[in-house]
Amino acid sequence: MTIAVDEMLETTKSATSTSRRGLLGTLALAAAATQLPGLAFAAPAAKSGMSAGAIDSAVRDAHARYLTLNEGANADYIPALAKVPSKFFGVSLVTGDSKVHEAGDTTEVFSIQSISKVFNAALVMEQSGKDFFLTNVGVDATGRVFNSIEAIEQYRGKEMNPLVNPGAIATVGNIKGTSADDVWAKIIGFHSDMAGRKLEVNAEVYKSEADTNQRNQAIGKLMSAYGMFPMDPGVATDLYTKACSINVSSHDLGIMAATLAFGGRNPVTGKQVMSRANVPGLLAIMASAGLYDDSGKWLFNTGLPGKSGVGGGLIAVAPGQFGIGTFSTKLDAAGNSIRGQRAITDINNTLGTNPLAQFG
Repeated sequence: MTIAVDEMLETTKSATSTSRRGLLGTLALAAAATQLPGLAFAAPAAKSGMSAGAIDSAVRDAHARYLTLNEGANADYIPALAKVPSKFFGVSLVTGDSKVHEAGDTTEVFSIQSISKVFNAALVMEQSGKDFFLTNVGVDATGRVFNSIEAIEQYRGKEMNPLVNPGAIATVGNIKGTSADDVWAKIIGFHSDMAGRKLEVNAEVYKSEADTNQRNQAIGKLMSAYGMFPMDPGVATDLYTKACSINVSSHDLGIMAATLAFGGRNPVTGKQVMSRANVPGLLAIMASAGLYDDSGKWLFNTGLPGKSGVGGGLIAVAPGQFGIGTFSTKLDAAGNSIRGQRAITDINNTLGTNPLAQFG
């Protein structure tokens, strides 16, 4: 399938706000779409410097460079996260030929946290179509902190995105199922298909979050009061919390990111987990809102759609090239893994895979 960028921009522009935030989302959508395999102006399938040896060297060098970096601190507002050893550091990059290039503690499991928001949004797109977020939850960066109540009140629950807590809870509240158990089965099944293995919940983290998520409960009730989802708000908030507690490794995250990088096809299992048509919009949201308050800085430095979690995980997507996942618990002031950001930035620069710097 080939889509002209001008045509896509015109179509998207008619469906989005003409505000500055809306136009930013439109441009991010265009950038993401032009890089996916099979779409117009896609990046070459193989770039110079992208041999397996070059990738291995880039991953190993970045891991070694930041292995002893000791900046930042664990998230402590969820008590269980404060106890996770900060010594762990894993980097896993997965290419379209199913090869996994990794270094460090790549099998150490931890809670996925906000990275689950990406895959919950993908599941809603699969159920309700790629334009669901344009007309419901929203796709714009809010310009406020990730758990802002003011942002909800400003637009009466609209103009959110699925990567901030109000939009993420509303996203879960829009997942279709016959019961809470059925919705959960869909959530965990979709995450597992993305990772290529059966994933499980970290019971300690789930309990710790459920015991301390009063603000999210309030957010869920407020979003429900504005009619943003049909599910009971207590159930939606609980399922959202449970999804954030799914255990993954950097190896898993690398495969999950690579599934997005290759149009929804898991390159390790070969399963088409997500429709190719839904991936560009999801990457656009990741590009504009994936790293909390520093999403703009991240995109400026890397050009990569990404998503972080306060458990120390980070994913980034180089469309048509690779997906990468990292794990390191110490976070910066915005809530993003410091070693993960630096390792991915270096690998991206070394391999020349910034999607916004492909000039032919």
